[in-house]
Amino acid sequence: MNILSLIGRQTELFTSDICNHEKELVRVVENSSFLVIGAAGSIGQAVTKEIFKRKPKKLHAIDISENNLVELVRDIRSSYGHIDGDFQTFALDIGSVEYDTFIAVDGKYDYVLNLSALKHVRSEKDPFTLMRMIDVNIFNTDKTLQQSINKGVKKYFCVSTDKAANPVNMMGASKRIMEMFIMRRSKEIKISTARFANVAFSDGSLLHGFDQRIKKQQPIVAPNDIKRYFVIPKESGELCLMSCIFGENRDIFFPKLSENLHLISFADIAVKYLKNLGYEPYLCKTEDEARSLMKELPEQGKWPCLFTSSDTTGEKDFEEFYTENEVLDMNSFKNLGVIKNDLSYDSEKLNLFEETIYTLKNNRKWSKEEIVSLFFKLIPDFGHKETGKYLDSKM
Repeated sequence: MNILSLIGRQTELFTSDICNHEKELVRVVENSSFLVIGAAGSIGQAVTKEIFKRKPKKLHAIDISENNLVELVRDIRSSYGHIDGDFQTFALDIGSVEYDTFIAVDGKYDYVLNLSALKHVRSEKDPFTLMRMIDVNIFNTDKTLQQSINKGVKKYFCVSTDKAANPVNMMGASKRIMEMFIMRRSKEIKISTARFANVAFSDGSLLHGFDQRIKKQQPIVAPNDIKRYFVIPKESGELCLMSCIFGENRDIFFPKLSENLHLISFADIAVKYLKNLGYEPYLCKTEDEARSLMKELPEQGKWPCLFTSSDTTGEKDFEEFYTENEVLDMNSFKNLGVIKNDLSYDSEKLNLFEETIYTLKNNRKWSKEEIVSLFFKLIPDFGHKETGKYLDSKM
């Protein structure tokens, strides 16, 4: 299936930038060692493949998902074969003592790329998953950054999100706070990051859910009032690698908007997706109607669909990669923009955040309201929207 055509494009975004810098990319990768954290997620796999195919001296891939690491290796071996460099995968939780011991034993890398994240808006629905989001997105990043400093790593890259620009949900806000924490460490190590759009058909995404619904003979459900920018997995890997290798300290890379990168609704993609498979979408009015028609409609070349307006907590009305207060470099690359950041952070607020979270965890008791209130102290204009409805209540 051609993902590009489903998201309304004919060509890849970064082809010219990659071609223009390919010789330097190959030179750097061939002479460097890499650690990729969160390597088995959709973006992590894409990044790992971009590095592997340029034949690094050392490439170690870390992820908590043993099964996805197995698939990553099968994918790489089937696509690119073997390299002379040291390529290994490790099924480790980066918040664990096992990971800390792994780093203590070796930990010698030129580049560390952290792609681990809790990325779903639905992860803010309960205080317990929300606290894990803070651990993964903020504190694990800060810990692995400090470990990189201790080990003399040349460059640390971590992925942010477009939802960190003027955030309206806790996931986006957690990444915005992560950006504040890495800013503090940028005094001691060179860091860069990237904000980019939805990765089409990435694990756990709504578009990935379309695949699952077809395989399981279930209705397709999508919002018809939300439009998003989409990149394909390969483009996400290219963007991360370009930022890692060419980003100056504190740079945030993002895809430039153009005729080639435009907004498209989930419902529109669902229609294209079904037609690509030979089905006409049949619009239903309720979940019950959609479920009840699953047995008969596919035989008629139709597929039950439920397209509704969004009313769940944390959905942003529009997407943006930067704010009006950020300084941009739009000239260094053809299709990549760069946010240029001076060293700026508030130690007092970051210390308050750390101390408050540690206290809540030590007490083994906290509420979502307490965490939201703490987020507002770091992000005073945080546009959090609480509707009382979450995606777990929908089909």
